[in-house]
Amino acid sequence: MRAWRGLRRSLSSALSCGDGAAPGGRPRRRAWETSLSPLERVRRLLPPEEAAEVGRCAAAPQTPPEEEEEAAAAAPQVPLEAAGARPGPFRAGELALAELRRKHNTTLKLLCRLAAGSVLASPGGLLPHRDIIGQLPGQLLRTSAGARLLLRRPSLEEYVLLMPRGPTIAYPKDISAMLMMMDIHPGDTVLESGSGSGAMSLFLSRAVGPKGRVISYEIRDDHHRLAKKNYRHWRAAWEIGHTEEWPDNVDFILKDISTAAADVKSVTLDAIVLDMLNPQSALPVVHPSLKQGGVCAVYLANITQVIDLLDRIRTCKLPFLCERIIEVTHRNWLVLPAKIKNCKSSQMVETQENTEEPPQKEYEEIHIQDQVVLKESEYNESLSGDAETYCSVPYVARPSYWQDAHSAFLTKLRKFRPLLS
Repeated sequence: MRAWRGLRRSLSSALSCGDGAAPGGRPRRRAWETSLSPLERVRRLLPPEEAAEVGRCAAAPQTPPEEEEEAAAAAPQVPLEAAGARPGPFRAGELALAELRRKHNTTLKLLCRLAAGSVLASPGGLLPHRDIIGQLPGQLLRTSAGARLLLRRPSLEEYVLLMPRGPTIAYPKDISAMLMMMDIHPGDTVLESGSGSGAMSLFLSRAVGPKGRVISYEIRDDHHRLAKKNYRHWRAAWEIGHTEEWPDNVDFILKDISTAAADVKSVTLDAIVLDMLNPQSALPVVHPSLKQGGVCAVYLANITQVIDLLDRIRTCKLPFLCERIIEVTHRNWLVLPAKIKNCKSSQMVETQENTEEPPQKEYEEIHIQDQVVLKESEYNESLSGDAETYCSVPYVARPSYWQDAHSAFLTKLRKFRPLLS
C-alpha cells in the first residue's frame, strides 16, 4: 500500500513539472476544458457544412442601426390611396350617414346619396348636400334649425338596415352567425335561394371575394329587381368612396329554385343558404351539387317550420345531419352618468311651525326612457367610499328598455355520405 501511494505522488509531480505545465508552475488547461462561446458550442453540434455556414454568417459585417434607419427613410413610400385606404372628403354620388341625437338617449340615423342640388331633410332642420360634399367624415354640421348632425360613411350593416326594403331582411346579427356556420372562404361558390331585398347577397359577396361567386335565386319579380337595385347602388357608392372596386360576383336569377335542377347540376357548391317559406322543397334539388361535408344554412321565422324541415329530411332520407338550431339574441345595455336634480320631494313640503327640525332630502329615482335622475342626497352619498376613487359622478348601468326582438331560427345542416348497404 505504501509503495502504491509513493508511485501516485511521483506521477503527479512529474505531470505538474513536465510538458503539461505552463510557465510559472500552473497546470495547462486541457482541450476539453477550454471555455467556449455560445456560437462555438452550437457549431460543434452541427454537421461540418452547416457549421461552416454559421461561421460565415457570424463573420459577416453587421449594419449599424443608424444606417438601417437611413435606408428605410430613403426607400420609396407607398401612398395610402395605392394601399387601398379611403380618400378623405365626401364626394358626389357616394352614400353619407347622418346621425341626430334626440332626447331620451336615442339616435336617429338618416341615409342619403350625395348630389350637388339635393337637400338632406331631418327633424332637426335642412342641410344642403353641397355643405357635406368636400367635408371629412366624422364632422358635426349644423342644420338650418341649428341642430347638429354627425356625418360619416355608412358600414355595410347600417346600409342593409336603412336601404329600401320589400320583404323582411335577414338581420346582420343573423347573417354573421350564418356566415360562421358555413365557414365561407374567399373563392367559394355559394348558392342563395331567396334574394329578398339583397341583404344576404351583399354579405356573401364580400365574404367570397373577387375570386368567388354567389348565385342568388328569387321567384318574385319585384323582390328580384329590388335586390339587384340595392346591390348596384352599394357597389356604385363604394367605388366612389374607395380606391378598390367592390367585386361584381353575384348572379341574380329570376327563377323558382325547385325547377333549377338542370342549372345547378354542373356547379359544385361550397355552401347553400335557404331563406324561403318551404326550404324542404329546395333540398332535393340542390343537395347533389353541394360538396361532401358542405353546410346548408336555413333561415326560418317559426319553430314549426323547423319541425317540418327536419321531418321532410327524415322521411325523404336526405343526406343531411342537423348540427345546430340557434336563435341569436343581443341584449343592449345603457351606461351613462346619472343626472343631478336639485329639488325636494313633494311629500316633505311642510311648514317650519309644524316641524322641530329642517326636513331632510330622501332618495328618489325617476326613470325617463333610458336616463336616470337622482336626488342631491343620493348623489352626495354615492361620492363616499370607493366611488370617489374612480369617478366624480355616479354612473347608471342597466339593460336598455329597448331590446331586439326575435328575428329567426337558424338551422345548420351538414351533408354526409351515407353508408352503402
